[in-house]
Amino acid sequence: MGSSSPLTRRNRAPSSVLSLFLVFLCFSASSNAQSTPAFACDVAGNSSLSAYGFCNAALKIEARVADLVGRLTLQEKIGFLVNKANGVTRLGIPTYEWWSEALHGVSYIGPGTHFSGQVPGATSFPQVILTAASFNVSLFQAIGKVVSTEARAMYNVGLAGLTYWSPNVNIFRDPRWGRGQETPGEDPLLSSKYASGYVKGLQETESSDANRLKVAACCKHYTAYDVDNWKGIERYTFNAVVNQQDMDDTYQPPFKSCVIDGNVASVMCSYNKVNGIPTCADPDLLSGVIRGEWKLNGYIVSDCDSVDVLYKNQHYTKTPEEAAAISINAGLDLNCGSFLGQHTEAAVKAGLVNETAIDKAISNNFLTLMRLGFFDGDPKKQIYGGLGPKDVCTPANQELAAEAARQGIVLLKNTGSLPLSPTTIKTLAVIGPNANVTKTMIGNYEGTPCKYTTPLQGLAGTVSTTYLPGCSNVACAVADVDAATKLAADADATVLVIGADQSIEAESRDRVDLNLPGKQQDLVTQVAKAAKGPVLLVIMSGGGFDITFAKDDPKITGILWVGYPGEAGGIAIADVIFGRYNPSGRLPMTWYPQSYVEKVPMTNMNMRPDTSNGYPGRTYRFYTGETVYAFGDGISYTKFSHSLVKVPPRVVPLSLEENHVCRSSECQSLDAFGPHCEKKAVGTAFEVHVKVRNGGDREGIHTVFLFTTPPAVHGSPRKHLLGFEKIRLGKREEAVVKFKVDVCKDLSVVDEVGKRKIGLGQHLLHVGDLKHSLSIRI
Repeated sequence: MGSSSPLTRRNRAPSSVLSLFLVFLCFSASSNAQSTPAFACDVAGNSSLSAYGFCNAALKIEARVADLVGRLTLQEKIGFLVNKANGVTRLGIPTYEWWSEALHGVSYIGPGTHFSGQVPGATSFPQVILTAASFNVSLFQAIGKVVSTEARAMYNVGLAGLTYWSPNVNIFRDPRWGRGQETPGEDPLLSSKYASGYVKGLQETESSDANRLKVAACCKHYTAYDVDNWKGIERYTFNAVVNQQDMDDTYQPPFKSCVIDGNVASVMCSYNKVNGIPTCADPDLLSGVIRGEWKLNGYIVSDCDSVDVLYKNQHYTKTPEEAAAISINAGLDLNCGSFLGQHTEAAVKAGLVNETAIDKAISNNFLTLMRLGFFDGDPKKQIYGGLGPKDVCTPANQELAAEAARQGIVLLKNTGSLPLSPTTIKTLAVIGPNANVTKTMIGNYEGTPCKYTTPLQGLAGTVSTTYLPGCSNVACAVADVDAATKLAADADATVLVIGADQSIEAESRDRVDLNLPGKQQDLVTQVAKAAKGPVLLVIMSGGGFDITFAKDDPKITGILWVGYPGEAGGIAIADVIFGRYNPSGRLPMTWYPQSYVEKVPMTNMNMRPDTSNGYPGRTYRFYTGETVYAFGDGISYTKFSHSLVKVPPRVVPLSLEENHVCRSSECQSLDAFGPHCEKKAVGTAFEVHVKVRNGGDREGIHTVFLFTTPPAVHGSPRKHLLGFEKIRLGKREEAVVKFKVDVCKDLSVVDEVGKRKIGLGQHLLHVGDLKHSLSIRI
């Protein structure tokens, strides 16, 4: 890797930051002594600080920030533009490290957070793609709340920061993407609900001050970022060519929801260019959309080394000073890395950026720290001051990790053998490279977990087991088929735990095909052929595979997808297999056949199909071809049925003003705004009530999806998700689920120039196999 290449590990640290990080880790590993958190305005320790306005908590935050900025020299201001923000000793401000991560638990990735003897681990929840499969918004928020509590507890003993660069809300557009595991999947609505839910869980406090932050979340990577390293095409130089329709219809909604619905404290701009412009240097994307349209209350941070990348790798500017200036002028507030610290002063002297722009940037950073209480003195005397090591890895937190895995696990196939009976299964063969893994279960952007329960441990806790890996690793060149088939032939039932790990799909590592890695397919097929009893396939992965061979194999009686299920993965897997938990997860992404990726380049960002060249489109919203499993697939051990008990009328009229153009000429669609969309206008909203009945003999949890197929105008989706609700029903129990539908918001589509339009004509509502048509007219 040349000196001009950015680091490809994790959240992409420059070498200087990485060296510091490694030193930090080595120090923390050997130190068990309690340390104190970083905070400013320690008036108790230095009474002279009370004279500073920025230390006066009685003042408005904006006044405090203005007071602080006014006291700084240019060099001091520049020190606050980078993730390792320099302290100002004369003002009682310590160094602060902005970079911490909390994708699915407090992570050791990033130099702001580390573990020690005092806090050796934190609760490691399932990787996001599996949590998303629960389709449970209250769960998303509950996990965020636990993660922020553990983060605050670690901050109080000097082990963590207050600013966390999570969640990742990019759309899982292509099944080969190595980081799809970090995301909530392919659907904009689900991704938006996850984004705002997790952010609220991280950020919201019990304080009466709604502006106060528990920790500061960050939605990344803005925007249209979903190519890491595919056939030599890298994220550092990739130019995502995205039309305005796809931008507003697919790529932007989760970020918009983060800011508007979640009130997120930060957005991270990405490495890639969008339509020729690096995202961290695009004033339209940063100042125009995030701040201007969405009104971000917080700061914009670069992905690590992004400013360096746009200069050295993308050659977007001729000089480093121009790169510094163009980023700050575009609306960037904080640079992960050291680039702005090195080149901003020269950019000011060259007249490329003025000091006012720097003041604006650091003001956004300081506002965030003020909202976190960083400038309010000793955190032990603040709202979360009582938290400490006792609040990390609590039994309740660990149980939530197990419950999240249970709710996310997706049952894809069951010909009747599941759930297994612990009384009739005397011996269980457990085979596969992921059967007894630990770290694989927690995916990437991980922290040290409280403890692990592997699939083998979970299963062995219920019945007598025999175990064989069958493959030395997931990419094995040789499978131990002979020993594996013998084990399966002697057992009452066989569980094969296979799939991927970070050597197959990861940051900076996209897949080139959808086949099971190594010799796993051969292992599965041969074991299934030789097995005496039922064979269950458990797939541990972020992305999907073409497992048509297993889907069609009658000897394989059950298939479960378990994502990367977190520290308690083995508990959840065993609970589902033995029927202690009735599976309720649904796929948050399409599982495509291998033939799909053979004809679709990963670099084509278009969502919609193109009949002129045979391009099939992407995701369930636009792709009409064959799938291995579809978005929303997932079955239960019981049978749920639906009936529509309240639906809108067949004709939904919209009232237009007398002089509206569509009164005198034929229109295909109407703007999704204006007087006809106001709440008092006729026909702007209706409800759909669905009666759900559990017709089986066991309790179950069911996700009710409400989809719509709009009229074929503006390249509209073939169908898209309007809403989803989780419901728990006892055996033979029924209940009514209610959806509120806003015609202008929910039934509109994005047109070719990015404007929302209501298609006139027939709309089809879908709930399971039920359909209801309605016609929107004027």
